[in-house]
Amino acid sequence: MTAFDRVRDRLGAWFAGADKASERWVVVDTETSGLDPERDALLAIGAVAVDGEGIRVADSFEVVLRNQAAGDAANVVIHGIGYGAQREGVPLADALPAFAAYVGAAPCIGFHTGFDRAVLERAFAAANAGPMAVPWLDVAELAAALHPEQHNRGNRSLDDWLTRYAIDTASRHSAAGDALATAELLLRLRTTAAAQGSRGFAALARMARQHRWLGTS
Repeated sequence: MTAFDRVRDRLGAWFAGADKASERWVVVDTETSGLDPERDALLAIGAVAVDGEGIRVADSFEVVLRNQAAGDAANVVIHGIGYGAQREGVPLADALPAFAAYVGAAPCIGFHTGFDRAVLERAFAAANAGPMAVPWLDVAELAAALHPEQHNRGNRSLDDWLTRYAIDTASRHSAAGDALATAELLLRLRTTAAAQGSRGFAALARMARQHRWLGTS
């Protein structure tokens, strides 16, 4: 075997390993005490993994964080995390390392990820847990890139896109339920993108970024 053959084989093995690792994506959603990611408390994290076969329901994560009665009564009605559940939740210092271990090196996906990322980054900093150095994909931007005409007609919210694809919304407004709904939307969009010749996380993330850079979001 020549030196070229050895290098070629090593590179082939590396790329094969990278492809295998990238097959698992994690769809993430958070619940908070309000709409300000820089101030409001993180109440819950929900996540579910997807791969080339679909949603891996058994590979999921859900945690309610410990807080002292965060959020007003109207907010509690929406997300359903009562003050008692908040007081009995998992401490931030325990929950965030567990979440980071669950994600591992998998890319993270969400709907309007700027909010979830800001909330999680602030929580990780508060817990001295360090940042999660993984790539993110915004399903809202991907949907707009794949269906610009519907985006321009006003399809902007997660509920809008779930209705567009006739996805059941019965479990909405919990972190785990919204993560699952977003995962189902991701699979539909991934199929649409594949029909247009775009496959894999990098291609979908590039499509979403291009939509954002064009200033059409």
